[in-house]
Amino acid sequence: MTGKEIRLNRLFSNGENAVVVAMDHGEFDGPLPGMINLPDVIKKVDPGISAVLLSPGMMAHCGHAFAYKGAPMAIVRINWSTVYAFHWDYNDADTVPAVSVADVVTAGADIALVSLTLKTGSEARDARNVELFCKLTNEAKRLGIPVVGEFFPAYSDRLSKEEMHEQVYRACRIVAELGADLIKTFHTIKFKDVTDSCPIPILGLGAEKTPKQIQALELAEKIVQDGGRGVVFGRNAMQVPDPGAFQRALCDVVKRGVIASQAVKNHGLVDD
Repeated sequence: MTGKEIRLNRLFSNGENAVVVAMDHGEFDGPLPGMINLPDVIKKVDPGISAVLLSPGMMAHCGHAFAYKGAPMAIVRINWSTVYAFHWDYNDADTVPAVSVADVVTAGADIALVSLTLKTGSEARDARNVELFCKLTNEAKRLGIPVVGEFFPAYSDRLSKEEMHEQVYRACRIVAELGADLIKTFHTIKFKDVTDSCPIPILGLGAEKTPKQIQALELAEKIVQDGGRGVVFGRNAMQVPDPGAFQRALCDVVKRGVIASQAVKNHGLVDD
């Protein structure tokens, strides 16, 4: 087996779906509620999850979350895009490398995340984004590191459900054909069409914080039912009264097929 295959098998251990907790928001938003002191907050991550998504600079401060047998894997975001800077009303998706794959591997990363935004309104920008995506993806391949290709559309909060689906449906196939090993993207109204048309695993993201924990679990349930191989939840996994209990419930839904309402009962989830 190659190093990349070994790492992918660890992410989908024993054929289970993957549960990833995203804690990279500070790279674009600064400190967020529930994720202020990240080295301390990351201690609330349940060891039963599959991986944690971090920004490159936080690996040095949060290594204790990965430094024991059976710990979650470390996924590190490699490039930086203005498309995530919502608080500045940015949407053009100008994208730059934040760090090399080699540097994050040295820091302890197991998997690299490389984002791609297309249909930005500029053909030249789209082409530059693809060029950077391929450069970083190929660098990771040479080092035996799997790549999560993240497709995140511009003006995501302004797209209709139909427009969101159309972009995700096309872009996931493009991301796969450009060399990603798995994909992180939005769940759509016809997500089964997305997963059926893509030869690599797709993880659904949690997006905005849901008012109730059961709604987040129901989203995870839908993602898996529609062929998704797991989830990447950030705010929904951390901005809750008991992050550990929610994450255990999430693992039950995503990895073991427990229905959302039963997971809420099993883990005593109560909303404020």
